[in-house]
Amino acid sequence: MSQIRIDELPGPLTLTHSPSPCPDLSPSSPSSASSPSSASSLTSPARHLRLAFSLVPLLLIGGWAAVDWRAVHDGTARLASADPWWLLAGTVFTCLCWVGASVTRQGAIPERLPPGQLLASQFAAGAANHVLPAGIGAHAVTLRFLQGRGISLARATASLALYSLVKPIAKIVLILAFLVAFPGTLPIGQLVPDQQTLLLVAAGLLVGIAATALVLTVVRRLRRPLFEFVRTALTDARILHTRPSRVLALWGGATVFPLFQAGVLASVGASLGLPLPWPHVVFAYLAASAVAGAVPAPGGIGPVDAALVIALVVFGAPMSLATATVIGYRVLSVWLPLLPGAFVLSALVRRKVL
Repeated sequence: MSQIRIDELPGPLTLTHSPSPCPDLSPSSPSSASSPSSASSLTSPARHLRLAFSLVPLLLIGGWAAVDWRAVHDGTARLASADPWWLLAGTVFTCLCWVGASVTRQGAIPERLPPGQLLASQFAAGAANHVLPAGIGAHAVTLRFLQGRGISLARATASLALYSLVKPIAKIVLILAFLVAFPGTLPIGQLVPDQQTLLLVAAGLLVGIAATALVLTVVRRLRRPLFEFVRTALTDARILHTRPSRVLALWGGATVFPLFQAGVLASVGASLGLPLPWPHVVFAYLAASAVAGAVPAPGGIGPVDAALVIALVVFGAPMSLATATVIGYRVLSVWLPLLPGAFVLSALVRRKVL
């Protein structure tokens, strides 16, 4: 059979058969998009995981309540005979604590945050704060909230560090202000830690600084993130302190927050007939929380409670009445808002606010 050259053909080639259809690459094509059933099957595990995560705080709080049920029972029994109007005042002070925390959080970040969601996040952070030690729960909730608002991890972490630094400074300023305003009337000599305790605190600080320096020396990969964090924190702090509204929110919120907490304690004491004036109760709270607040206990429960009882007794309150006052303070500031705060936390997680 002779070969025919293509360039010798008399005319153009004509296809005598129909071409095979090209695959449809439109978005509605099964080959380019998953079916609704497959999409739902992919998102179903994530939905269940999110729901399970939202229920974790409720489970933890339930277990903690079962362990510490006697304190709840005793505090409720004592409060049953208390003045209800003073208890209502203590409840108002408890609500104002979340407002003070929200104002301080806003002052620690340059961006404007939605007020309603910020207040809800701090209410939920209160529940998380009583589950994890050293304020980790509250910081974790706030960190998730800030990241959900589009703030980078470095700047959100710097905001938490500034918040944690300003609060103790404001508390120390308040203590000094009370000492100046009430000279000679506050028995501070019995509240000052002894020399052995001060030496232990100093040794702990030196060990912490030495351990940090050792880790940075051995693990070089941590140096760059740490330096970036310090640079971001200093930059944001400088920017914030050039804006009067942020300065007022940051330092004003950090100042009124412990006063609101002390107002809860003083209101409960007044409802039970505690024979102490309000300035003494407020100063007792400031001193006790400053000394025992550094102990990494969930919500400060335990060390702060013991320090509060001792401080009230030093100021002249009977031991039984001081104990009842502290128990009532914990009932109002922790147990009453704990379950609603856990539900708000779960709702914020389900709505992807956190």
